[in-house]
Amino acid sequence: MSNNKQIRLGTILHGANGNMSAWRHPEAVVDASINFEFAKDVAIKAEQAKFDFVFVADGLYINEKSIPHFLNRFEPLTLLSALASVTNNIGLVGTVSTSYSEPFTIARQFASLDHLSGGRAGWNVVTTPLEGTAKNHTRKQHPEHSLRYEIADEYLDVAKGLWDSWEKDAFVRNKQTGQFFDRNKLHTLNHKGKHFEVAGPLNVGRTPQERPILFQAGASGAGRALAAKHADAIFTHQNTLEEAQSFYQDVKQQVIKNGRHTNDLLIFQGIGVLIGESAEDVERQYQETAALVTIEDALNYLGRFFEHHDFSQYDLDAPFPELGTLGENSFKSGTDEIKRKAKEQHLTLRQVALESATPRPPFAGTVEQVADKLELWIKEEAADGFIIAGATPTTLDTFIEKVVPLLQQRGLYRTEYPGTTLRSSFGLKHPTNQFEQSKKDTVHAVG
Repeated sequence: MSNNKQIRLGTILHGANGNMSAWRHPEAVVDASINFEFAKDVAIKAEQAKFDFVFVADGLYINEKSIPHFLNRFEPLTLLSALASVTNNIGLVGTVSTSYSEPFTIARQFASLDHLSGGRAGWNVVTTPLEGTAKNHTRKQHPEHSLRYEIADEYLDVAKGLWDSWEKDAFVRNKQTGQFFDRNKLHTLNHKGKHFEVAGPLNVGRTPQERPILFQAGASGAGRALAAKHADAIFTHQNTLEEAQSFYQDVKQQVIKNGRHTNDLLIFQGIGVLIGESAEDVERQYQETAALVTIEDALNYLGRFFEHHDFSQYDLDAPFPELGTLGENSFKSGTDEIKRKAKEQHLTLRQVALESATPRPPFAGTVEQVADKLELWIKEEAADGFIIAGATPTTLDTFIEKVVPLLQQRGLYRTEYPGTTLRSSFGLKHPTNQFEQSKKDTVHAVG
């Protein structure tokens, strides 16, 4: 292997894909979102290709206009627990909201997944953008954007504290003496904060990788700040190399301000990939997929980002409508980008809707062109890795069969896993148990 910076890879388990009509593709598995054999097949292929992880996104509110994948899909932790039994090395990352769950429950579930998988659990922390979610959780209203991140910050403090409930060797299990655990290595959190009161301790022991890997998804200012303080990895998406570099530098600088090393937080760009024999072949594949979407479906898809706004009321071929602050309490960074781009490029509603429903994959081209672009983004400090979303049902297979070996030949991508945990795949140091460290500090001070 060369001394080149290594590319890290994950792939998203997204059913028949995120396009409103991707399930209609001739090669699509129509029930992929609820088909365990499909998910298992993807996970095993990704593991054979030495991917760092598979990633399961999630949402907590649907209506009849939602993407087909959202209407009927596995709950992430259930799916990942099942995948833990049929894989050995690949990380298992799932999305759970801090706005609509309890810290004790989620800390327990991810600790359980980490034990089940031998240290491969990852939690993608989201604050939930969709306002309708409140209706499913006995809430009168959806928390506004800044409050959601304030809650998430305290939530993660609680979760980390609960994961520190037990020291690594706390469970003695000595049949001869009758000692099951060492009471000196059990720590009770007793958290009392603005949003949560959680006594603890957690009823799951210290996990194989000390605590699950924390992802954060969200490119807003509040999202970046949360990631810089708490996360091990961030899932983001920027359209250009320059935008990605700016995001990368900003987040890494915030990591340093939080007293951490830049390598303590890995930045993953979520990218659409389309691979063809030539430019003409790539365009043919794109048009074949894009043609599956009706303008009605495209408007519905666009509406989801803007709190399920009804775009059918506007003239399709007039300039994109002025929406004021609509969308700022949902997918804030995404809706801001849609508005900005529409205004700068003088786009019509039809153009915005169709492009939103089937975005042109930014990593499109021949095998060599895709590999070149991945290499460029890593070398130019636009990303530490990528989360691959194939633009067609066969794209991931082509990526694994052709792009991965090329990256390996270039010395940019591993040929074997460095260990059996997601933490080892990421090359991250093990976190310190806060209670154990406090005990050591006390002994040192007394001494």
